[in-house]
Amino acid sequence: MARYIFITGGVVSSLGKGLASAALGALLQARGYSVRLRKLDPYLNVDPGTMSPFEHGEVFVTDDGAETDLDLGHYERFTGVSARKTDSISSGRIYSTVLEKERRGDYLGKTIQVIPHVTNEIKDFIKIGDDEVDFMLCEIGGTVGDIEALPFFEAIRQFSQDRFGECIFMHLTLLPYIAAAGELKTKPTQHSVKELRSIGIAPDILMCRSEHPIPEKERAKLALFCNVRPEAVIPALDLDSIYNAPLAYHREGMDRAVLNAFNITDAPEPDLTKWHDVMERVNHPEGEVKIAIVGKYTQLGDAYKSIAEALTHGGMHNKVKVRAEWIDSELFEGEDVTPHLEGFNAILVPGGFGERGTEGMIKAATYAREHNVPYFGICLGMQMAVTEAARNLAGIADAGSEEFDHEAGEKRFTPIVYHLKEWVEGNRTIQRDEADDKGGTMRLGAYNATLKEGSRIAEIYGTTAISERHRHRYEVDMGYREALEAKGLIFAGISPDGKLPETVEISDHPWYIGVQFHPELKSKPFEPHPLFASFVKAAVKQSRLV
Repeated sequence: MARYIFITGGVVSSLGKGLASAALGALLQARGYSVRLRKLDPYLNVDPGTMSPFEHGEVFVTDDGAETDLDLGHYERFTGVSARKTDSISSGRIYSTVLEKERRGDYLGKTIQVIPHVTNEIKDFIKIGDDEVDFMLCEIGGTVGDIEALPFFEAIRQFSQDRFGECIFMHLTLLPYIAAAGELKTKPTQHSVKELRSIGIAPDILMCRSEHPIPEKERAKLALFCNVRPEAVIPALDLDSIYNAPLAYHREGMDRAVLNAFNITDAPEPDLTKWHDVMERVNHPEGEVKIAIVGKYTQLGDAYKSIAEALTHGGMHNKVKVRAEWIDSELFEGEDVTPHLEGFNAILVPGGFGERGTEGMIKAATYAREHNVPYFGICLGMQMAVTEAARNLAGIADAGSEEFDHEAGEKRFTPIVYHLKEWVEGNRTIQRDEADDKGGTMRLGAYNATLKEGSRIAEIYGTTAISERHRHRYEVDMGYREALEAKGLIFAGISPDGKLPETVEISDHPWYIGVQFHPELKSKPFEPHPLFASFVKAAVKQSRLV
């Protein structure tokens, strides 16, 4: 059975629990252990799928169709272990399950309470896949003291008693630096640990985020007042690159502290070769490219987290630094795009929902096509590239999306993109209506596609059979394929049943590809996604032409 590591946070949010968890998972892997990482989120949404990107950042989608927290992206990028539906849970899903059981009569008439019914449901979730790995890392969202997180803290407290000796707690806190005093302050961490201990959880390891090195005096003080061993007080200093985390945390002894807490004395030394190679590529690029990301949610970097990281991975593969610049697509709707885009080596238009900013995306696609600038359209970015070709090449002047008509409540466009009401998922047919609830009603998760022999995208993948993750409600209409292909926009990837376009490309362009799926979700620093590696390579070639 697995050993469990519960990661909690204190003092303030956004300290990097997800990154610390991912780095620890990578270090345990480097020592030869198998790992799985989980996120337990206290919010009452059933999942983050209906949250605004400005509210919660990116929604990370798993192969099996779960809409999850962006931290699962960190887990996958650092460990290479594909996340599953069972790796993400929220208070909303827990309470929904408990209430469904109550309605069915599963509790035999008992009064339903947070303890034991809600906490038991959380514990049952934690145990899923218990026999599959050596270590299960479970991150609790939010910070200690949050009201909504209390059932999760109580559940992991109970769990550690049920599995005595097989669980440890790692607490991530902040050591603020007071410039006027010239000191790091340990008191917020002491109070955070006191709060944690008041609910029955004693941390075994302290991860201390700091902008400054932590003197031995302060480490000893934290160990004494927080009742942890001095070697289990681990500095977590700011890093130039998130991919330096496994190496930096190993130097500070994080993985050794975890093994000591479990009394594991025979663990092999870690093989960190691939992380040294990653950092060599990060620290010693042989050039630089500028890529414009023309999107809807550019005000919050986390909204496109996986795309930003996938571009970085593509840069590593080509030994260049990618300088990505985020441009709000609404900016283009009332003015010429040329002054904004002419200095870039490539243009990427990512996914999104709703009409806002889409005319700017179409202008970006036009600019890339007419000026032979590499263009990568992802999900909505592909749909806007098809719309652009329909308007400007195929003569369908009012081409648009059914999504925008539905949003406006009136018909204004010839729908090149339409609402997907029926599709095949496994061995069953899924049917949806535009009036359905928004949560979880999209084409979600991994789907196969067949690529056209001799197409550029088949050459990039090195195969004609691929599987990629999707998250969308609207599809490009195959009825316009013939008219668009006659003008040079090739439908190079199709669903296995031949009904749904998956990729488009312009063959006589330096690099112009649109994909309905989200390849960024599967890219890793030590295994860049082939589309991003090829896209950055095209940007490098473009930079040499300028």
